[in-house]
Amino acid sequence: MPYKDAIKIDKRSYFDYYISLIKTKHPIIFSFYPIKDYNSKIIKIDLFFLSFSIYYFINSFFFDEKVIHKIYKEEGIYNFIYLIPFILYSFIISHFIFIIVKYFSLSEKNICEVRYICIRKSDNSIYKVKRCITIKYICFYILGLLFLLLFWLSLASFGAVYQNTQVFLIKNTLISFVFSLIYPFIINFIPCFFRIYSLKKSNRECIYKINNIIQLI
Repeated sequence: MPYKDAIKIDKRSYFDYYISLIKTKHPIIFSFYPIKDYNSKIIKIDLFFLSFSIYYFINSFFFDEKVIHKIYKEEGIYNFIYLIPFILYSFIISHFIFIIVKYFSLSEKNICEVRYICIRKSDNSIYKVKRCITIKYICFYILGLLFLLLFWLSLASFGAVYQNTQVFLIKNTLISFVFSLIYPFIINFIPCFFRIYSLKKSNRECIYKINNIIQLI
């Protein structure tokens, strides 16, 4: 909401705001915990499984000849210290890709806009927003299926060529995915601090805007 409205209306404590962010940012809680938001339950569950596919696909890109040769030299021993940079790179790339996918597939912002338009009684604008949501859902499923097909072809080819390396890829994927489950509990302390600090006085709109950017990450 606009800064002036937030100062008047938002009276949540630090803990309340932190919990609200966890509910919307944590992959498992957001997808499966019954939250009263304006997003499709099916879309949220689909996003969860698509996110795992993205992590799996991105991790496979870091298994180049150098990494595979390193695994061969160490006789198939899983060297976590050596692979941790690639896991972190995969997590960062996958996380930002998933943020973009969520932004263009979730409907909460559009439905909130419809509610605001209803107050103003603008039927023509409501039709445009509904049409936008419909197009968004159609694009999500079409692009989602195309991405899954691409992931399947790429990972199947990788598994066929590097059969003995699949275990390493799965381990890296699971670790980077676990990072995505832990990450929200840590990063969301930052926007909580900025928001609560910005709403204490009326001359901290700049900090409030910074908070709105941070909470997208």
